[in-house]
Amino acid sequence: MDVEKYIASGVLELYVAGKLTEEENMEVFQYSKEYPEILEEILAIESSILELSQAVTPKYATRKGFDDIMVRIGERKDPTVIQLPKEKSNWTQYMGWAAAVLLGVGLVWFYMQNSQLNTDLQVVEKEKELLEEQIFEARSSLASTEALLNDLRDKNISVVPLGGQEVSPNSYAKAYWNKTQDKVFIDAQGLPEPPDGMVYQVWSLKLDPLTPTSIGLLDDFTADDNKIFVLNNPNESEAFGITLEPAGGSASPNLEQLYTLGAVSSS
Repeated sequence: MDVEKYIASGVLELYVAGKLTEEENMEVFQYSKEYPEILEEILAIESSILELSQAVTPKYATRKGFDDIMVRIGERKDPTVIQLPKEKSNWTQYMGWAAAVLLGVGLVWFYMQNSQLNTDLQVVEKEKELLEEQIFEARSSLASTEALLNDLRDKNISVVPLGGQEVSPNSYAKAYWNKTQDKVFIDAQGLPEPPDGMVYQVWSLKLDPLTPTSIGLLDDFTADDNKIFVLNNPNESEAFGITLEPAGGSASPNLEQLYTLGAVSSS
């Protein structure tokens, strides 16, 4: 942002004078926090208003007394000198002016404080809304996690460990197979992130003869925090394997990119 151009636009004078909308006041308030130059300019404008108010107070010049006049006309022969009464100062009027100036300054200060308070309240309200959204998301995430745990603890679940293979010996995963619901939960936390343009594909295997059937892809692997994926599996699986395939998946597995493999227990 061009701070100098923003200051020269005149919007800060309108902000101090209270002529902006609530949304514009919020914008100026946020900029004053981000840019010290803008805050300094606002304070300078406020100071100028106070100085201008003080300048309105009348100042009086010193008047010369009648003695000086009498010295100048001392040679005149006037038997009687009539001393004119001194003009009384109208202090009531001056005090009224001063009170009006102070009242004006007070009203400006009060308006600025009120405007600042409204802006602060708007910021607090925004922060409150953001906090409520975060709480709602956290509760939704917790509910999803609890539902997932309940699924994994189902008595009909068969747990199949998938060990790392030659291409990636340190990889591992687990398949939680619920035969009654035809679902497989794949815990892929032990797999490395796939390269760009590649995706993990899960296979249901019949072993004799070896017959692979794709049951799905582990899409959005990087963005998924818990790395647990739910796939449909209506097959009579004897084993599960995970391979690395081009984006979109393959019709048959690339066994050279077989990352994990595990047999279903016969018990």
